[in-house]
Amino acid sequence: MNDTEFHTLIDEQLNAIEEQLDEIDADIDYEMMAGILTIDFADGSKVIINRQEPVHQLWLATRKNGYHFNYVDGAWLDDRTGENFLDIFNNACSEQAGEPIKIR
Repeated sequence: MNDTEFHTLIDEQLNAIEEQLDEIDADIDYEMMAGILTIDFADGSKVIINRQEPVHQLWLATRKNGYHFNYVDGAWLDDRTGENFLDIFNNACSEQAGEPIKIR
């Protein structure tokens, strides 16, 4: 994957998350700045998503852990477990919001 493809994939993912966060009734605030999406929850915790251009990875920081994802066969997969980004992201957001969060 070249840098242009990487940026396109990351931008598509972050834009999709932003659009869907706007539709959620949960007590969530978010901000996109310099390619970093920060989601703030009512309990003071955060979820942070950013791009790591040198290694072409999507990184996710949650209250419990940090994750690195590679783009494989059309999906962002954790480089340690192979879990899908959206599964980990939704579980973390649901836990931190105290209610179900489902981003597609």
